[in-house]
Amino acid sequence: MRAGAEAAAGGGGVAAVAAEALRLLAESDQTVAVAESLTGGMVAAELTAVPGASRSFRGSVTAYATELKHRVLGVDAGLLAAEGAVNAQVAVQMAAGVRRALGASWGIATTGVAGPDPQDGQPVGTVFVAVAGPADEKTVALRLNGSRGEIRRESARTVLELLVSELRENVRGQDTEQNGGI
Repeated sequence: MRAGAEAAAGGGGVAAVAAEALRLLAESDQTVAVAESLTGGMVAAELTAVPGASRSFRGSVTAYATELKHRVLGVDAGLLAAEGAVNAQVAVQMAAGVRRALGASWGIATTGVAGPDPQDGQPVGTVFVAVAGPADEKTVALRLNGSRGEIRRESARTVLELLVSELRENVRGQDTEQNGGI
């Protein structure tokens, strides 16, 4: 199995999943932008480590401070005040906001608690990752164990896997449309 295929099947590391995401984006002439909180730029770093990333990677926003999620990414201030930054809808709004702000086909986002202390009433290991694409938005809730570094790495890997999954679904949908719905 190719490294990218192995990664998408759950057997690879963050770098392999990043490479697969960029391959799928390039094949479909699409782009991605990243909004990160707990991963602090890790997702963008993995994407830009792949040779040729500039073809599909638009850029990233590391909105670590809660007020930046509103000011820079357009996350609803009322939602942040009521629920805090560690929330599924915040992740979706971050992904949609970075997609819009950076003019990308797809936006992905991470928000959560890497530790050592709980945040916004959420325990360490509570993470939300999201993807916003041309036609759909999706979020995944994670409850992770491990060190701060392990939680951050798993969050980065999972958001990239979510993007790969959505890109593949998008391609399947286009194939179905081109073949008369078969």
